[in-house]
Amino acid sequence: MPYLLSLLMKHIASCEAIRQIQAQLIFNGIHSTRMSMTIWNYLFRHYSLGSSPEEAVLLFKNLQLLHLPIISFDSYSYSFLIKACTNLEQPTLGTQVHGLTVKVGFEHNIYVQTALVNMYSVCGCLVEAQQVFDEMPERNSVTWNALITGLTKWGQIGLARSLFDRMPSQDVVSWTGIIDGYSRLNQHKQALALFRTMVVDKGIKPTEVTILAIFPSIRNLGCLESCHLIHTYGEKSGFNECDIRVTNSLIDAYAKCGCIESAVKVFDGITCEKRNLVSWTSIISGFAMHGMGKHAADSFKRMEDECLMPNRVTILSILNACSHGGLVEEGLEFFRKMLDECQVVPDIKHYGCLIDMLGRKGRLEEAETIALQIPTEIANVVIWRTLLGAWCFHGN
Repeated sequence: MPYLLSLLMKHIASCEAIRQIQAQLIFNGIHSTRMSMTIWNYLFRHYSLGSSPEEAVLLFKNLQLLHLPIISFDSYSYSFLIKACTNLEQPTLGTQVHGLTVKVGFEHNIYVQTALVNMYSVCGCLVEAQQVFDEMPERNSVTWNALITGLTKWGQIGLARSLFDRMPSQDVVSWTGIIDGYSRLNQHKQALALFRTMVVDKGIKPTEVTILAIFPSIRNLGCLESCHLIHTYGEKSGFNECDIRVTNSLIDAYAKCGCIESAVKVFDGITCEKRNLVSWTSIISGFAMHGMGKHAADSFKRMEDECLMPNRVTILSILNACSHGGLVEEGLEFFRKMLDECQVVPDIKHYGCLIDMLGRKGRLEEAETIALQIPTEIANVVIWRTLLGAWCFHGN
């Protein structure tokens, strides 16, 4: 049996090898209760946390069909099975597992119950999540955070805040959850106030996840001072260097807070190996925001030199830059690339940028031709208002 466990460890990256070992185990049977649960829980964990959570459910059903007296699932087995239901976003299946946990006596097990709170919260079954939470004789920080995160995810920020304020010991995860909730609901002043309370009053150090949660509020409020402070903190903590998401968000935040120079400095500090499409899109969008069309076009070409293929967001950013920078020919060329080379199907925003760009330069007939070519299923009145505004501006 130790040999099989070591084999599992060795081939954990191979799904096919895992399935073969699993089939062999089921076919031959296992004669040690302790080793049996070690093996099965290892498989449950692998499936539930990996890319094939449905395999955990299938394995559980297969083992039940065998009716082997040696198999007795423990709290870890059910916790992993509930996690699989969570990742599959199947609350109905999760409810069935919930009923089974009550039947076998795990209705008060903190790990199983916490997994249920998380499953119901993620799947939007907030009444059920609250009920399980309320019936728990004891809870840990993971339990509280699971419900707070679930409530914020589904827009119940009032209930989440009430729960957060009742929490016996608030950790960085709970602070991050409530900050993210306010940020998602565009209550940016409250989000930033909570962030400051966490850092200044409570002395809790934010993680990179906290930093990512507060960036939307900093951008929307245009709070350059907070942007500088987080930049400095990220440098000291190593977030800027090790997490490209933080660096990309910093570029975007600086640009939206009106400091394109700092955005460029952060961008230039990223090594070629770490720089990704989001990095380029962020700086191109920043240049567009500041009317620096030539810089945006040059950055787009540099991005292509690094063999990165733009997506629809990158294309929209460069079209916007060309529109505000008066670079009509360049904009038309980028639109052509979008169709011919990038194989990106334009949406109404791309067409809107193109028509605005042509309209600004008085090329009204071309703008009208493009407007008439827009597929009827995506065309809207905004396009024609843009075109009408251009005609009026040029005295036609």
